[in-house]
Amino acid sequence: MGKRIWSSRRLIHSGLPASHLHPNRNISPEYSLHELWNLCKLLCVVLPEVIVVNHSPTAVHNGAARPKEGRGPAWFNLLALLIWLSAGVVVFLPFALDTSPLDAVMLRVPGNQGNWWHFLAGAPCFLAFPMIWLRLRALFSTQLSTPIGRRLLWSAACLSIAGTIAVETPFLLHLAGTSEWQRLSVLGLGFGIMIASAVLLFMRRSHIAPTRACLAGLNTAYLANAALALVVYSDAPGKVETRSGWPVLMVIFWPILLELIWIYIQSFRKQAS
Repeated sequence: MGKRIWSSRRLIHSGLPASHLHPNRNISPEYSLHELWNLCKLLCVVLPEVIVVNHSPTAVHNGAARPKEGRGPAWFNLLALLIWLSAGVVVFLPFALDTSPLDAVMLRVPGNQGNWWHFLAGAPCFLAFPMIWLRLRALFSTQLSTPIGRRLLWSAACLSIAGTIAVETPFLLHLAGTSEWQRLSVLGLGFGIMIASAVLLFMRRSHIAPTRACLAGLNTAYLANAALALVVYSDAPGKVETRSGWPVLMVIFWPILLELIWIYIQSFRKQAS
């Protein structure tokens, strides 16, 4: 790979930025923890509350009530369930030298190089499980979601997006040690998906049902992190069995992206009708 892509042997083994690339290293620990706690309160309590209130079935925007929840065809819900079951399997599949997202979250990285970057890069993969829960409700429950459930899901999505932004910060500051095309790809795909979806979700909020809006938020959070993983691990060393998570994620990435796009397309069609 050369020195430009990975700065040391241990980066080749982990496929991730080194532990010394830690943000806020010149800030006091007390200040960092205080700011982190305030950010967590904002993302877990305030922001999800605002989102849920504005995406409640009784919310009125521009004089029109929000569209009613739609269950969708059974075959579509079953297909979506299978896709997200595959995403749940990805949590346990390795991406580089037998290191899976579960290993990253537990800091079990080769060479004992686990750090905050690995944790934040692996955690969003676990969004597959709340998505599986939503898909099961769409198939078997009379109620697609509850206000409390949507608050929890929005909290998870907001935290995931905040983690992805933190993970991409070394790329933004030229500290990741990757090639230029990898850096631009990570930033373009990651921030591009998050910004585009956030803008559309805000603009079309009066034309998207509460559960579908929640699906859009979770899809956005998952895709932003998945794009990062697909780029960073595209040339990871090792045999197929030591990086089997990458091809599976590549396959499921596209239908998840298509569903996100379809949610916004339907919001425009409903407005036209």
